[in-house]
Amino acid sequence: MASRIDVSIEHRNVPEGSGDGKPHPNSCPKCESHYREDELEANLRVCPHCGYHFPVRARDRIRQIADADSFEEEAADLRSEDPLDFFDVRPYPERLVEAELNTGLGDAMIIGRAAIEEHPCELAVMDFSFMGGSMGSVVGEKLVRAAEGAIERKVPLISVTASGGARMQEGILSLMQLPKTVCAVEDLRDARCGFISVMGHPTTAGVLASFASLGDFCVAEP
Repeated sequence: MASRIDVSIEHRNVPEGSGDGKPHPNSCPKCESHYREDELEANLRVCPHCGYHFPVRARDRIRQIADADSFEEEAADLRSEDPLDFFDVRPYPERLVEAELNTGLGDAMIIGRAAIEEHPCELAVMDFSFMGGSMGSVVGEKLVRAAEGAIERKVPLISVTASGGARMQEGILSLMQLPKTVCAVEDLRDARCGFISVMGHPTTAGVLASFASLGDFCVAEP
């Protein structure tokens, strides 16, 4: 049983956080309890007072799930292109560079082989911090490669999603990732490899309408 965290002292309203007019990032938006970073990490970023699930970055999620030092990242060099020369307020390539600098990720999904309680598996974990976890060509390609890796090694695929949906900057190429990822899941089924879908908050739109809903087992955060 996980140890309980005493929040009796920390449980209070924190209206202004660091004094810059913004709430403290570790203040629970549901019950307004306030935590130190180490307290949240010890409780897997779930508020022990009310059960609210704080956002979890992809690499942190992998550390929570996988056995220590078992994760080996794959396809880390994949990067999105700009096939439409998309420009809104700023060019799409500029937004991609900014997202990579802010998150340390090449795109909104990390894939790789891992083990959970010494059982080998393949992981595909999304990060909402990278452009809202939107699914473009790279996310779709990584999910397909993760499925192919699972099939090749005869292990289950576990995906953890956190996404606002398709990436509008890639237009129809982004929407094409929906059938592409659905076909990858069908290949998993044909190979009799299990698929577990963990839907983090939020999982919406194109990702929810494609592979995230097709797990043999689906688990959703509140």
